[in-house]
Amino acid sequence: MSEEQLVARLTEVQASFEQTLTDMADPDIAGDKIRYTEVAKRHSELKPIVETYHAWQEAQTEAGEAREMTKSESDEEMLTFLREQAEAKDGEAEGLLAKLQLLLVPKDPNDDKDVIIEVRAAAGGDEAALWAGDLTRMYQRYAENHGWQAETLEVSEAEGGGFKEVTLAVKGKGAYSRLKFEAGVHRVQRVPKTESQGRIHTSTASVAVLPEAEEIEVELDLNDVKVDTFRSSGPGGQSVNTTDSAIRLTHIPTGVRVTCQDEKSQLQNKEKAFRILRARLYQTQLEAQQAELSANRRDQVGTGDRSEKIRTYNFKENRVTDHRIGLTISQLPAILEGGLDAFVDALTIDNQARLLAGGDES
Repeated sequence: MSEEQLVARLTEVQASFEQTLTDMADPDIAGDKIRYTEVAKRHSELKPIVETYHAWQEAQTEAGEAREMTKSESDEEMLTFLREQAEAKDGEAEGLLAKLQLLLVPKDPNDDKDVIIEVRAAAGGDEAALWAGDLTRMYQRYAENHGWQAETLEVSEAEGGGFKEVTLAVKGKGAYSRLKFEAGVHRVQRVPKTESQGRIHTSTASVAVLPEAEEIEVELDLNDVKVDTFRSSGPGGQSVNTTDSAIRLTHIPTGVRVTCQDEKSQLQNKEKAFRILRARLYQTQLEAQQAELSANRRDQVGTGDRSEKIRTYNFKENRVTDHRIGLTISQLPAILEGGLDAFVDALTIDNQARLLAGGDES
């Protein structure tokens, strides 16, 4: 946007910020916990923009004052100082202007939410299941690196090792903002341990990243949910529980089905199943209401075909390539230990640039 458009937008933001100050001092709003929380949240969102706006104005003013003073100054040493001061303040203002443009990029309303990550083995048989396990551990390590809590909600183990499917809940500030770019098909190229000829195999696993919904965000009529109980079973159907502790939820209007059997307690399995169900239904709402901002969940997962990929992990060449931004990093072991920040940072910057240019958010 032009500087004139930017100033007009910032004037609106400042007026909204001042209104939040008025509202928070209003006894009626202060006495209403829900309304006050909403206003306080809006206040905290606008505050860094207003503070940066004021700093930008101040830098511009000081640069102008320094240039104005050079017109009546005859001392060469003072002239040099004033010119340097004007140049420094111009540079500061330029940096603050760039920061303001980024601050005004529309924020994804889900960025501060916790997330549910679903990892599924796709093309490649046993090797795909092992790869799903590697990706799951990568996200668990990434969560640990950021001080977040990663909880396993549901696991379906494969007979040959690894997982057919894993569902994780990751709790932490900004979890969705950092993990949302992981949605898609992840392709691995490596020699399986069972490969005697040393041939490289290509396998895939699909990842879906869902913002975890609060109860108030999803209207869930319990009459619309069919609850089935059954005995938990391990890989290959081997019974691991002699009680009907496993839970299957079916949301009748949409057909969405969730199964949880990881816990020995039926109540715990039921609680986990409802968390996953709410997240999936919330994602469905986002797809319907904000199609231009929220990736379609089917597009996230894809078909799992080897030709569909957002990222390729090549073990022989020790490199990982993100195909969306063309970034390759030759540190595969570190990345699988949760070292994803270089990719996440680059994807975030790319996303912001396209939003500033008026493009769609990925």
